[in-house]
Amino acid sequence: MLSALLKSDVAVSVSVNIMKAFIEMRKFLMLNGQVFERLTNMEYKLLEHDKKFDIIFNQLQHEENIKQRIFFEGQIYDAYSLIIDIIKRANKKILIIDNHIDDSVLKMLTKKKNNVEVVIFTSNKSNIQNIDVQKFNKEYPILKVTKTNKFHDRFIIIDNKEMYHLGASIKDLGKKCFEINKIEDVEIIEKIINW
Repeated sequence: MLSALLKSDVAVSVSVNIMKAFIEMRKFLMLNGQVFERLTNMEYKLLEHDKKFDIIFNQLQHEENIKQRIFFEGQIYDAYSLIIDIIKRANKKILIIDNHIDDSVLKMLTKKKNNVEVVIFTSNKSNIQNIDVQKFNKEYPILKVTKTNKFHDRFIIIDNKEMYHLGASIKDLGKKCFEINKIEDVEIIEKIINW
């Protein structure tokens, strides 16, 4: 605007150069408009793909579809969180087979849905007391504890359909390297339940 008001040669030259720059910009935009449109479309497609990948990764990270997971020493919260997710999936019954149950397992079981029956098979060496079971049942019924020496390994069975083999006692999750493995063989699940 100032160059249009001034009458010097420099002002006229600047004004001409400004007009040439605008003309070149307009030509550039007209010639490359399709390129910019394609880039914009690609950017939108990439954003859509990013959203879809986020959904897929979230589903993969969600523990519902777990088949096998290895935890290393110190991953106490991750292991605890996975067990809680498994417990929350039960709609009718949770069967826990673990020779080393203590009240920390009862604390985890408080996360179960209401009216889900819990049956625990444990050994005589277990640190669970009758008083613990009685107090638990007053607030979070129904818990039954049976002492047995039939089992060595540890299992969680959800609604008589899903079975998880635990490489460590539930009370010791994350203290050492261990695995949680989903067993999908229905015959094995039935054999364990009816043992």
